Amino acid sequence: MNGAELLIGTAAKNGVDVCFANPGTTEMPLVQAMDAMPEMRPVLGLFEGVCTGAADGFGRMAGRPAMVLLHLGPGLANGISNLHNARRARTPVFTVVGEHSTWHRPYDPPLAMNIEALAGTFSGWCRTTARAEEIPRDTADALAATLRGQISTLILPYDLQMEDAGEERSAGQPFRYDPIDVGAVGKAARMLKNAKSPVIVLGGRALHREGLMKAARVRAGCGCDLIAEAFPARMERGAGLPDVPRIPYLPEMAVDALSRYDLLVFADAKMPVSFFGYRNVPGLLAAPGSEALTLAGENQDVLEALEILARELGAPSAPPEEYLARPSSFDLPTGPLSGEKICTVLAALQPEGAIVVEEAITNSLLYHPLTAGSLPFTLLTLTGGSLGQGSPCALGAAIACPQRQVISYQADGAALYTLQALWTQAREGLNVITLICSNRSYDILKLELSRLGVFTPGPAAQRLTDLGTVDWVRVGEGMGVASVSVSTAEELAEELSRSLKEKGPRLIEMVL
Repeated sequence: MNGAELLIGTAAKNGVDVCFANPGTTEMPLVQAMDAMPEMRPVLGLFEGVCTGAADGFGRMAGRPAMVLLHLGPGLANGISNLHNARRARTPVFTVVGEHSTWHRPYDPPLAMNIEALAGTFSGWCRTTARAEEIPRDTADALAATLRGQISTLILPYDLQMEDAGEERSAGQPFRYDPIDVGAVGKAARMLKNAKSPVIVLGGRALHREGLMKAARVRAGCGCDLIAEAFPARMERGAGLPDVPRIPYLPEMAVDALSRYDLLVFADAKMPVSFFGYRNVPGLLAAPGSEALTLAGENQDVLEALEILARELGAPSAPPEEYLARPSSFDLPTGPLSGEKICTVLAALQPEGAIVVEEAITNSLLYHPLTAGSLPFTLLTLTGGSLGQGSPCALGAAIACPQRQVISYQADGAALYTLQALWTQAREGLNVITLICSNRSYDILKLELSRLGVFTPGPAAQRLTDLGTVDWVRVGEGMGVASVSVSTAEELAEELSRSLKEKGPRLIEMVL
C-alpha cells in the first residue's frame, strides 16, 4: 500500500469515518485512496472554512475527530478561522495538509510557504512526515493527540503519498485523563462551605447532561450558584435540566453578574475575561479580591471531580426538583419580527433533541434565558468569536447526528462568511434548518461604534457596517436549499413548523 492509502486506512481503523475535504493537486493521491476505503465518507466543501467548521461541529457532537483534508499552505490558511474556533472549543480534529514533493520544495514553487509555522498557531500537535514508512506512525500519533481535545495537523508531501509505506497502525495507548487532585477537591469543598457568595463556573463536559446534574447536586450541598462560560462549546439545555445562566458577552454586564461572588471555582473552565480591552473596563471580569480555585483542568475528568466534590459536601444523590427547569408554555408573538420575537418562536417550536447552533450575534441575546423550559436540546456556540462558524458547524453536527434536527440560527453578516456550507448541506441531504436574521447590517460593529460615542455613523462608517440587500431566498435556492422569506412572527411560526416536518435542508430569511 502506498502512503496515501495507509494514512486513510490507519485513520479509518481508528474510528475516523468522515473526511471534510477541499483538496488540490498535492492531495490527489489521498483523494484516489478514498475509492479503496469505503468506510471513509468523503464530504466536499467549496471553501476550506466550511470543511474546518464542519469538523468542529462533528467533533463537538460525536466526541471523536473527523478528518479535514486541505490543500497546502494557502488552502490551510483559508480554514484557520474555524480551526481557531475549534481550538477554543477543545474539539478533536485531525487535519491533513498536502505539501510539495520533497525534491520540489527547494525550488520555492508559487504555493510554497512555512506550513508548520502556520499550523502551529492552532495545533496542539503538528508534524511534517519525512519518510513514507513513517506515515502510519505519524497518523497514529496525530489521532492519539486529538483524544486530548486538540487539533492535530499532519503535513504530507506529495511524493511520499505515492511511495510504499508499510502497514496500518492503531493509535497506540488509549486515552487516560490526568488524575484528579483529591486534595484540591477537598479544599474546594471547604472553601465553598465557608464562602459568603460562591459560584462554580462550568465549561466543557461539565455542561453536558451528566455534568449539569452533578453540578446541581453540588449546589444542593453547599448553596453555591452555577454559571456557564459565555460561549460554551456544547451545552445541554431545557426542561428537566438545571437552568444555568451564561456569563454575559458585554463586559459591563459580565462584571455586574460576577460582582457578587467572593469565590469562583472553575470546573473545566477558565477565568472569564473580556473579549476585548476597553478603556475603564477591567479585562478580568471577576470581582477584585475574589478567590479562585480550579476544580478540574482541561486534561482531567471534570465528571469525576464533581462527583468527588458532591460526596465531600454530603450532597444528595440526585438534584432537588426545585433546581431543575420546568416545562415552559409559550405565547407565540405576532406582528413584525424582532430579535425577541424570533427567540420566542424558536424556543417554543424547536423539537426535543434539536441541536441549535447559535451565531445570531445581536438578535440572540434573549434566546438563552427563554429556553430554560424548552424541550431538551443541545446548544453549540461561537467559542472563539471568529465569524462564519454557524452554518459549517451545523453541517458537521448533522452528519454526526443524522437522526436529530439541526437548527442554524444565523446573523446575515456572519452567514455570508461561509455561505458555501448551504451547498454541502443540500448535496448531502442534511436535516438543517437555517434561520437568517436579515437586518442587512453588521449590527455588532454599530454597537462597538457606540462605545466610541458614535451613535450616528458617517457615510464611510455606514459603508463599512451596512450590507445592503442580500436576497437570501435566491442565495439559498441557488445552493440547492428550499428557501422562503418572512417578515412577521406569524409567518415565521408557520414556516418553521412546516420546515420541521420536511426532510433535507431549508432556509428561512427573517427580515427585520
